[in-house]
Amino acid sequence: METKLKYQRILLKLSGEALSGEKGFGIDPARAEDIAERVSEVRNLGVDVAIVIGAGNLWRGKAGLERGMDRATADYMGMLATVMNAMALMDAMERRGLVTRVQSAIEMHAVAEPYIRRRAIRHLEKGRVVILGGGTGNPYFSTDTAAALRAMEIGAQVLIKATKVDGVYDSDPKKNPNAVRFERLNYMETINRRLEVMDSTAISLCMDNHLPILVLNLWEADGLCRAVRGEKVGTLVHD
Repeated sequence: METKLKYQRILLKLSGEALSGEKGFGIDPARAEDIAERVSEVRNLGVDVAIVIGAGNLWRGKAGLERGMDRATADYMGMLATVMNAMALMDAMERRGLVTRVQSAIEMHAVAEPYIRRRAIRHLEKGRVVILGGGTGNPYFSTDTAAALRAMEIGAQVLIKATKVDGVYDSDPKKNPNAVRFERLNYMETINRRLEVMDSTAISLCMDNHLPILVLNLWEADGLCRAVRGEKVGTLVHD
């Protein structure tokens, strides 16, 4: 029986920490393989998957800024680190039999294709997983904003923010046992309450273009598959 999908094309936003091991730093090949397995599950349902990944496991620009580093330099270093993460994901996915393409907003022809919107869409149409590195290619923009921008460009129906928690809470559930999880939020409520879903630029971009954001636990068994089928999972931020 064919599985009914709510979302046919998704953009998956991963933090760099999703690739790090217990120490919270660096690239753990086992974690990359776990992510590849989850992506493989949704690809097998027929979902087009594009991925934007952060760089917090390799470089935190904030540390450089605190030492007086130029903001643009710190941001470019972060963009380069996202390409390293993208290559680690590519390797793990291809070992699982997924066909992938890495595209980078900062051109580096030896390791990645340049980001070209129409080419990215064509790869998705052919069933390839597209991993988008290099952020937006511009300093002063986060990988959250890159995810929102790329999601709109490729025609994704939802931006899935994959985290370690099962949705958005009114306070930190690790510190407050009485924290309340939201099932649904609207964009302005998310911004006004300063809920740490994504940065305000990314949320505003999604709001202006009516792109829903779904926050879920990446490590929850079958969570991604349930999400693309439209089952209740995580927190949905929408109009």
